[in-house]
Amino acid sequence: MRLIGSHAEDYNAGMILTPIAPEDLPRLLAAFGGGLPVGDAVARAAFARIAGGPMAFADAAAEEAARLQAVELAARFPIPTLDEEPAKAFSWDGQAIRARSEPCVLLHEIAHWQISPPARRGLYDFGLGAGPETGRRDEADAARQADFATQEREEAMASLLGILWEAELGQPAVLAFAEQNWLERADHPGTPGYFAQVIGWLFAAGLIDEQARPRMTQVENEGARAKTRAA
Repeated sequence: MRLIGSHAEDYNAGMILTPIAPEDLPRLLAAFGGGLPVGDAVARAAFARIAGGPMAFADAAAEEAARLQAVELAARFPIPTLDEEPAKAFSWDGQAIRARSEPCVLLHEIAHWQISPPARRGLYDFGLGAGPETGRRDEADAARQADFATQEREEAMASLLGILWEAELGQPAVLAFAEQNWLERADHPGTPGYFAQVIGWLFAAGLIDEQARPRMTQVENEGARAKTRAA
């Protein structure tokens, strides 16, 4: 999973920037929610979906069931998957997602597939450069076609779209929300403000609806509104 924060230097950090103790999570979520724009109903709905779900998987069996949920979601688009670890090659090899990973990682890659324009869907890791899960990093980096601004925008969008898929499937979306550094400086106005901006991008692209529920759509052209691909 490509981990992000509200600043470019947080990309591909591979870990949460500031570890969060479980007892601190409610305070940080409250601070974040309190900073959201009052009139932004979609951003507020998105945050409510993320923060209102379970806080953890019950056990390893539940996590594996969630991983299989993500594989089933990929098949509905349809997006091919391979029963291999991304470290063997690529998270996305231009044709399939390697599915032996955490549920949130698979949903993140599905989100990238939805967001990526068709011209880059055939490239290793969507032409964004190697993500932390990819093993053949030099090849993925050599296939990079997106500039930094495009990478920054798509990573942020894929992060939140993947997290909203977790919420939609009843998975503990708040874990990835914290891990992907959305709660870093939660009490700073710019943090929830950036979240609202990215949610706005997803809504404008047709990738989520007014209730911030993810849609079975994909982007057809760079900057275009997504079109429905599956029921």
